Amino acid sequence: MLQIGWEKDLMTNPAYGVAIQATPEVRCVLAPNPGPMTHTGTNSYIVGHGRVAIVDPGPALDTHIEALLAATQSETITHILVSHAHLDHSPAAAILADKTGAEIFGFGEAHEGRSQTMQRLAAEGFAGGGEGVDTSFQPHAKLADGDVISGHDWELEVLHTPGHFAGHLAFGIGKTLISGDHVMEMSSTLVSPPDGDVADFMKTCDRLLNSEFDTYLPGHGNRINDPAGRLEWLMQHRRSREQSILQALSDKPVSLAALTQQVYADVSPNLWPAAERNLFAHLIDFVDRGQAKAAPLLSPDAKFSRLS
Repeated sequence: MLQIGWEKDLMTNPAYGVAIQATPEVRCVLAPNPGPMTHTGTNSYIVGHGRVAIVDPGPALDTHIEALLAATQSETITHILVSHAHLDHSPAAAILADKTGAEIFGFGEAHEGRSQTMQRLAAEGFAGGGEGVDTSFQPHAKLADGDVISGHDWELEVLHTPGHFAGHLAFGIGKTLISGDHVMEMSSTLVSPPDGDVADFMKTCDRLLNSEFDTYLPGHGNRINDPAGRLEWLMQHRRSREQSILQALSDKPVSLAALTQQVYADVSPNLWPAAERNLFAHLIDFVDRGQAKAAPLLSPDAKFSRLS
């Protein structure tokens, strides 16, 4: 079933299983996996016509997989592209590949692309939060920044966009960017170590701000028609939060939990677990830049103090 026109009230009136024309080249099918981290659900995108690509097939839900197959029933799925290996984006890829014979493309396995600091934290048992990591994800073919993937009537430019996830990819088609979870309209982006990295997030935002894409199709929520404005807001939000954290730090060591309650006093306590992970991401950046000290060793259990 095809519905013409992007629904601006998609968040309040989700149309699960319905193919919506997001741009002339791209259709969207919303997965029925609403939640605190996914909002109304994951946006899966169908690129092209006839011989098509699926970007972010989403969670391993039979109803959603069948909806993608129904939306492309008179077409052939040739490519499956995954922005990143979170459980709300990648698990359906292997199932869809088995059903269609399409090849799966992604940055690499779920752990690839992490910095040495993030690798150490992961090796010590610090697991990612938020949406959860699809540790079994393995693409048939790896993609790198600058690669171009082509189909019958479409061409996608590959951008490596780390920040939310080390191996996060975005896909450009003309002046439209399928932005995954790096930029969304309804909320700031979760940056949760060891998968997320604040320094990478800011670098990617700056890079995208200087690109020519004028429309973003995000992993969740509505189309973004002013990406520059949204990127500037996201960067300013991070800088503001960064200043709040630096002001909260002193030469007296303090725990991550205590810092979270102080810095995120304006946020519901129900959101503090996610906020704590965001704050820890900033602290990792401060330690790496020599602005803060973690004792005895950088970890979520460390005590943090400011370095002048």
